[in-house]
Amino acid sequence: MRFVIYTADHEPHHVHVYGEGESRIDMINLGVITQGGMSDRDVRRAVAVIEENQQLFLEAWRQYHG
Repeated sequence: MRFVIYTADHEPHHVHVYGEGESRIDMINLGVITQGGMSDRDVRRAVAVIEENQQLFLEAWRQYHG
């Protein structure tokens, strides 16, 4: 999976996750914003990665978005 924070993106704090399909996951509450073609299993794995590295993802978001 590839995790992307776009520099010209919008609130809420979220990560785009790409693999077999795509999802957007809220970094604060770890909720799924959208899920396009990504299996539920992969979404759960992505959420687990984001939860485990939440501080790093939030720091990256703040670096680009203040």
